[in-house]
Amino acid sequence: MMRHLLKLVWNRKRTNALIILEIFFSFLVVFIVATLGIFFWDNYRQPLGYSWQNVWKISMDMKSEGGRHDDEAAKAARLKVVERMLGEVEALEPIESAAVAMVSPYDQGGWTSGENINGREIEMEANAATDRFAEVMGMELVSGRWFREEDSNLAYDPIVVDQDLAREMFGDEDAVGKQFGEPPPGEKPRRIVGVVSEFRKSGELSARTNFMFQRLRMDVPFWFEPRSILIKVRPGTPAAFEEELAKLLQGMAPEWSFQIKPLAQERTSVFNEMLAPLVAGGVVAFFLLLMVALGLFGVLWQNLLQRTRELGLRRATGASRSSVHWQVLSEQAILTTFGVLLGTILVIQIPVLDLIGFIRPEVFAGGLLFAMVAIYLLSTLCAFYPSSMASRVQPAEALRYE
Repeated sequence: MMRHLLKLVWNRKRTNALIILEIFFSFLVVFIVATLGIFFWDNYRQPLGYSWQNVWKISMDMKSEGGRHDDEAAKAARLKVVERMLGEVEALEPIESAAVAMVSPYDQGGWTSGENINGREIEMEANAATDRFAEVMGMELVSGRWFREEDSNLAYDPIVVDQDLAREMFGDEDAVGKQFGEPPPGEKPRRIVGVVSEFRKSGELSARTNFMFQRLRMDVPFWFEPRSILIKVRPGTPAAFEEELAKLLQGMAPEWSFQIKPLAQERTSVFNEMLAPLVAGGVVAFFLLLMVALGLFGVLWQNLLQRTRELGLRRATGASRSSVHWQVLSEQAILTTFGVLLGTILVIQIPVLDLIGFIRPEVFAGGLLFAMVAIYLLSTLCAFYPSSMASRVQPAEALRYE
């Protein structure tokens, strides 16, 4: 039976080639949208590593470049102002704790780094933060500790890593106490003092990445100046407190500008920016599949009209309505298989060539399976009515084509 169906498909190869091509491109579109959707859903289920509730971000514009080549004395003076701000802010009654960080959660930009660990180059995201950053962000310590004031007197620079980075560097071994890469010339060695749970700076929809923290000292200028203060406010703090806080900060640095915003707003903005392409892609995919469905339905209907004689003769030789019905559906299933097979061969090159290493194999497989099921379902639905009509062709109708 299969051999006969393949022969029938081959005999109409020109028309069928267009159908296969249409199915192929539809499969690719569905695969892309489905994979992205599963990717974001899978990321949302992963641990975030911190708490954004009741955390406000104070962005500071110091009206200076603040880069590596900026005047060191000027940088030190600005850092003293930030240190004084931090003390004044922490003393306010609605604030539970405050910290300074180079990069804050949900920031669009970031700091990436690479370290040679045991002969392997490991990429990671990085941040520098003060001693109360973990307290402000509600971070979970897995082992070891966070930074503390006594770290200023150590013979090494303390480093805190997240679980992903600890696992990448040392496998199942405890990372606490181990040296963190090779120190730059003339600088102290670096040692891991603590491990926190997985930390995803860019939010719930972002992929898990390796992450490390350096201790940010307010008495020693860093290579890049901190531009944000993060504060943990008490539950129920009114929005009017923002104005009071802004006046305090502006009075301490009149020439600077400040923007105060709850992390909840930053989170919403990031969600909208990340989901916008997915929603747009979903809308495009929907209308494309609708056009494909109408096109397939039209082509199958046209094929039915052209095959009236063939189907009538089959009925005349004793074929039942159900056998004709399943013949048309089976032919469409074969065409769909060819289209899906071509699409699958193309998309499996992506993980083979490691073009999207940030997507887990389970997510990729889920997108592939969803696309297969969706295309087979669409193709079957489009073929069902024409196949039903084909099964009703009477032998007498075929005689009109003699």
